[in-house]
Amino acid sequence: MTEYAWFAALCDDDYEFLGVPDPALQSSWDHCRSIVLRAEQNGFDNVLLPSGYALGIDATAFASAIAVETSRIKLLLAVRLGELVVPQLARQIATVQHMARGRLVINAISSDVPGETLSSEARYQRTTESIAVLRTLLQGKRADYDGQFITAHVDAPRIAVQHPHDPVVYFGGLSEAARQCAAESCDVFLMWPDTTERMSEVMREMNDRAATFGRTLRYGWRSHVIVRETEAEARAAASRLLSRLDVETGAAIRAKSLDSASAGVARQSELRDAADEDGYVERHLWAGVGRARSGAGIAIVGDPDQVAGKLRELRDAGIDTFILSGYPHLAECDLVARHVLPQLR
Repeated sequence: MTEYAWFAALCDDDYEFLGVPDPALQSSWDHCRSIVLRAEQNGFDNVLLPSGYALGIDATAFASAIAVETSRIKLLLAVRLGELVVPQLARQIATVQHMARGRLVINAISSDVPGETLSSEARYQRTTESIAVLRTLLQGKRADYDGQFITAHVDAPRIAVQHPHDPVVYFGGLSEAARQCAAESCDVFLMWPDTTERMSEVMREMNDRAATFGRTLRYGWRSHVIVRETEAEARAAASRLLSRLDVETGAAIRAKSLDSASAGVARQSELRDAADEDGYVERHLWAGVGRARSGAGIAIVGDPDQVAGKLRELRDAGIDTFILSGYPHLAECDLVARHVLPQLR
């Protein structure tokens, strides 16, 4: 079954005009709560709760509160592995999972802890070890593990013993170390936008890697969407989004991210540099968002048939999870739900 998810802007990244902060759209309990409740009301299957150290509000604290205000939508909690010792993290996740009645899924983030700089190989090795111990504890089992970064000889927390589960782990990364970590550890391999041909190549290579561990992977796409009744209106909305951005502000926003030097971010920059004068990589893939955002920097832009057609193209290529967003997030959530989701169900 294909999963369509929305994005809760927990990291101060909601705008009407990119690069122009609006106090009404700043990350807060009230604003982000409204996004999640609207996504559930609009029929989305899941919602990503992103995590940033310096920006926005804490994702785990937010997840625990929103879990009891929602009833159907899954909560994709971003967890920055390395910031907490794994047994403590297991207890937190098991508690929120209990509150959410099984609707919590995990987005494992492998960024540096603020104040440290590890090599890519070291960061992803720490992530692999963290996920291994986390899975064991959340299954309600004792962990006896001696790794390069993680040492754990501990029983599972009581809440995990009473409510054991095998967490579904979403994960993304394009470096060699990231791909190896994903093949060994994750369930859903998330990719930022690229050409369908390039993404198909990555999926074939990842299938081969996962097979060496006796595993299979699902695949996800994380992008923005700008949908309007006509293609001309959608392109005009994209241009308006950038109409107040200056080069220096955009560069400063991108540099704030802890993953600003990652292989995935580098690939988004390559696509942006290769785009046409209006910022389009393909007719309906617009790289303008990346001028003011690190990470996923491309939007699907078009009328309802064009946006739905692009998502079906990706679905046919092997993507079964779509994590979408748009600016402002509440308004675009309504537009996608009205114009696109009915065509995909």
